[in-house]
Order: sequence, then C-alpha cells, then structure tokens
Amino acid sequence: MTDMFVCDIGRTRYADAWQLQQQIFVARSAQHIPDILLLTEHEHVFTLGKTADKNHLLATTDELTARSIDTFDVDRGGDITYHGPGQLVGYPIIDLSSHYHDTHRYLRDVEEALIIALADLGITAGRHPDFTGVWVGDEKIAAIGVKISRWITMHGFALNVSTDLSLFDRIIPCGIFHKGVTSIEKVLGRPVALSDVAHIVAHRFSEVFHSKSQWIPREELEGLAPSKSRGILI
Repeated sequence: MTDMFVCDIGRTRYADAWQLQQQIFVARSAQHIPDILLLTEHEHVFTLGKTADKNHLLATTDELTARSIDTFDVDRGGDITYHGPGQLVGYPIIDLSSHYHDTHRYLRDVEEALIIALADLGITAGRHPDFTGVWVGDEKIAAIGVKISRWITMHGFALNVSTDLSLFDRIIPCGIFHKGVTSIEKVLGRPVALSDVAHIVAHRFSEVFHSKSQWIPREELEGLAPSKSRGILI
C-alpha cells in the first residue's frame, strides 16, 4: 500500500492551479514527496486539450470577457471542457510505477473511483463504450483528461456537483455533439455540499489505488519536500 496525501487548495484560477501542479510534478518525479491528490474548484474557465478543435468554443471573445471566463490551452489529452464553481476538480499527481504501467487502466481506475463515489451518493453511473468519462445514462457527469510523463500523472477529473450546466452550452464539450451533461444536484434533485463530495471521492480514489490517504492543509505542501527542494511548492 502506497501513501497518498490529499490537499484541498480551495477555489482557484486555473493558471494558479496549473502552476502548482507543475511544481508538485517536479517534486514527485524526484521522489521528494509521495503521491498527491489535489482537489479544487475553479473560477470560470474553458480549457482546450492537445487535440482540441477551436471551433468547439462557441462563445465569442466579447461574451467571454463579459462573463469573466478565462480560456487556457493545456497539454492534457482531449478536446475542450468547462471548469467552474460547483464542480469538484481533482488532480492526481501519482507515480504509476508504484502501481502499473498501463495508461488505459489508469483512465478506467479514475472512472471507477468516481463511479463508486457516485454510488455512495445514491447515483447509478457508469462508462460509455465510445467515450472516456463517467455517465448517467446519456449525460456526462464527470470529464477526464490526463497527461502521463515518465509514469507520473497530471491533470485529472472534473465532477459536476452543483455546476451551472448552461456554461456547457457555450462549447461542444469534449467534442461530443450528441450527448448532454448533468450534475449530482440535477440527478438527486437536492443540494449537495461540495466538501462532502470531495471527502467521498478522495476516500474512493485512495481505495481504488490501494493507497493510505492523509488529508493535509495547503500550507504543508512546501514542508513535504526536503530542505534542498524547499521553495519548489507554493
């Protein structure tokens, strides 16, 4: 069983969380820190993966400015997606060498953790035979996009909890024209606290990856690195 630290870094702008991911990746690659699952809730942003079609961004520049929506090109796989308030975003930065060398299995395991967590909340979710992610019927409830370098993972998943689903109307989510999106609150028909979902997801994630999880505050991230690497995390 491996160690995994879980850290909720609160609501963030995408650029700040992306910088933090990169810094943790360097420290994890150097074996200065254990596996980490970062949890956050982003300000409004559309992110475009390496294979994104920019025509799938339907919002105009003026609209993006008026609604304070950032856009960000990232090096994960996949097309375009939305992140924003009411959505639980998870960035696992883990060394797959401690588990297996299998990218497809990793994607299926991330899906599995979310499927089990949703079951804990009373939602029957599953996979789609043609698309990565987690689905309730024909509606996607969680998107997944990752990057793996030297078997260290980056990027991760976005689970709609109380997300304003109308924002997905301004893109073609993940390049999928003919499917919808949904959220935990839409399915259950009642409010659900993001923090409650975060704890359930973190628990199930550590189970699926056979890890012993420990929650840590953000201010302890820098202290995880040895003295020669102090300052690498912010």
